[in-house]
Amino acid sequence: MKKSSKAAICCLMAAGMIFTPAAAAKEGPPNQQAAQAFDNKIVKKIDKERIYQHVYNLSVDIGIRVAGTEGEMAAVHYIADQYRSMGLDVEIQPFEFQTYQSPTKVSLGVTNSELTFAPRAFSYSPATPSEGVSGEIVDAGLGSSSDFEQVDAEGKIALIERGTYTFVEKVENAAAAGAIAVVMYNNTSGPLASSLNPSGTFVPTVGLTREEGLSIKSLLNQGQSVETNVQIVGGGVVTKTSHNVIATKKAHKNHDTGQIIYVGSHHDSVPGAPGASDNASGVGVNLEIARAVSNMQTDTEIRFLTFGAEELGLLGSYHYVSTLTEDEKDRSVGMFNFDMVGNKNSGDMIMFTVDGQRNVITDTAASASIRVSKPLTYGKVGRSDHQPFHDAGIPAAVYSYAPLEPQYHQPTDTIEHISKERMENIARIVGASVYQIARKDTPALEKSRVAPQPVEPEFENRPL
Repeated sequence: MKKSSKAAICCLMAAGMIFTPAAAAKEGPPNQQAAQAFDNKIVKKIDKERIYQHVYNLSVDIGIRVAGTEGEMAAVHYIADQYRSMGLDVEIQPFEFQTYQSPTKVSLGVTNSELTFAPRAFSYSPATPSEGVSGEIVDAGLGSSSDFEQVDAEGKIALIERGTYTFVEKVENAAAAGAIAVVMYNNTSGPLASSLNPSGTFVPTVGLTREEGLSIKSLLNQGQSVETNVQIVGGGVVTKTSHNVIATKKAHKNHDTGQIIYVGSHHDSVPGAPGASDNASGVGVNLEIARAVSNMQTDTEIRFLTFGAEELGLLGSYHYVSTLTEDEKDRSVGMFNFDMVGNKNSGDMIMFTVDGQRNVITDTAASASIRVSKPLTYGKVGRSDHQPFHDAGIPAAVYSYAPLEPQYHQPTDTIEHISKERMENIARIVGASVYQIARKDTPALEKSRVAPQPVEPEFENRPL
């Protein structure tokens, strides 16, 4: 057992949250056996084959699920149908977002030259007219404001070397100097493909390899006037629609505390990746916990959520949280989030909070992990759908593995790398945690009314 895990157990025992069998016989919590009996009501229902089938359906049958595409919409309908089959109230929540659409044509030509190029458009580069933009190319060095003071770039195309300054600074300096386009070449081997940003004053921008850029610079150094045509056709910022899926299990009408807990995961994937681990695995675990608790009596409302456009900056979860009323936020116990919980090649399961501090979500899962499996450890990470809930003052944690799998955000994030047992394990732990919070006989504790509050020492600088 790792030293950090032993420290976690000691601190949890000090908080009265967990026990060992020997301790239980002497002075352990009197309701420990009852707690395990409650756990079993959910744990025994968890079916790893069902989880795996969801992952298969999402990553193989549907495949790539980029936000705002038909693939994502197919996933949304699949998830909504699954929730409806459990008798949950389902809402599909649309939201708009802006994104960069890749161009259909990118080209660079030099008049009266046999040189050939394979340019790449920068993301968020403005498009050109269909015939492109043409003009004399000038060497603008590294693209600093002082470099542009040394050349006449008005109505011309600026040749810029990568390095020292950001891409945005270089292109904004070119636009300020009156350039009509930028050709930027790499300062190392390989092609240059990068991004500007959604806002700023830019001109059409393409990237070249170092060799391609130096071939143009060589002509300029020979004193030649080099006429160039740049084409970026069909690209630009577009408005698309993504969706969140919201499935609600209402509290029992005679035992409703008015409180809410959230179980979330994102359903979108990155371009080119089937997203079996990231994040069909998280959705599969989410759906299986929902099935396991769907017929249980609870005194707490449970909202099962899958978010769109997480890969574009948590857009779906931020949108969802923005729709919560202050009353709903005040009644919120906390949020469990799953992100990449299925890959067999990743490290250990960690409970990550945005600030690295314990909260009711991590405390409850830490306690359940001892009863159900083995102790979970803590870490500090945002950048997933627990972040918007934390920002809104709702306790939240994301469950993920560290270090990440080598297939992260790659076309190889496929079903072959998925572990049924890993998904089953975290589904059992968090399923038991959710039920501990939601069951109608849970003792009341402060605002969350579910589990012991964090005590010193806090889990700071915990190794992953």
